[in-house]
Amino acid sequence: MKTETKIKKSGLGARASRRISNTIVYIILIAITLVWLFPFFGIVLESFKVNTTAMDGELFPEVWGFDNYIRLFKETDFLKWFRNTAIMGVATAVFQTFFVLSMSYTLSRLRFKARKPLMNLMLILGMFPGFLTMILIYKVFSELGLTMEMAPVGLIIVYCASSGMGYYISKGFFDTIPKTLDEAARVDGATRMQVFYKVIMPLSGSIVIYTILMGFMAPWGDFMLASYIIHENSAGMSVAVGMYEWLSRTMVNSNYTMFCAAGVIVAIPVTTVFLCLQKYYVEGVTGGAVKG
Repeated sequence: MKTETKIKKSGLGARASRRISNTIVYIILIAITLVWLFPFFGIVLESFKVNTTAMDGELFPEVWGFDNYIRLFKETDFLKWFRNTAIMGVATAVFQTFFVLSMSYTLSRLRFKARKPLMNLMLILGMFPGFLTMILIYKVFSELGLTMEMAPVGLIIVYCASSGMGYYISKGFFDTIPKTLDEAARVDGATRMQVFYKVIMPLSGSIVIYTILMGFMAPWGDFMLASYIIHENSAGMSVAVGMYEWLSRTMVNSNYTMFCAAGVIVAIPVTTVFLCLQKYYVEGVTGGAVKG
């Protein structure tokens, strides 16, 4: 009886200790989350200020209103920038997904002499930062007429051209799918393309959505290459480049709260897409995090 009592007490003690430790962890995580979200919360509040257009040191607006949002759509080319960025995001997501998944499936399933050297070459090339090629890209695109107002087309080409080099996670995911499925389909007379689209793709929903999400988010956050190719032409600007113009020394005092309003609107599509597809994003990352 004494032994059973001791076991019960030790069990209750372990359970209580676990609850206490979990509570402490949750409190720490909540505190970190609040600190992380505070700047975003401040931007949202700044966007609703009516009585000022600059930073006034006050967190909460004295007068609330939608003046900054109205001014944003009526007095600027924000809608044009938003449209350009949305087009780049959708196009990049579609083409990049096709290139990445095709390359990943090829390297996962096919065996050919240049396979290992090709993978090593892409790994080495991926170590070099992309901005090293910006001068050459601008020179080529300027001769082809893909800068200034045609910059969105040029940027889509740049975003998709080398996307196949980012095959690592997708290839790891395809490595987890049994090859016996491919062999069975081949025995039944299916071609490689039919195996890819009719057998593998239906089993790869999470990695497909992960790849689409990564391709869609890339144009929204790109500034360096976009600003270099667009070069102060409003017709071809993305939201990142256009909004940056408002932060210049001569314009920041008159456009800061409008900049915050634009930031809120720009964050809505990406946040919505990410929250809706978060489950598949996690599945895609964890499913592809295997040794291939």
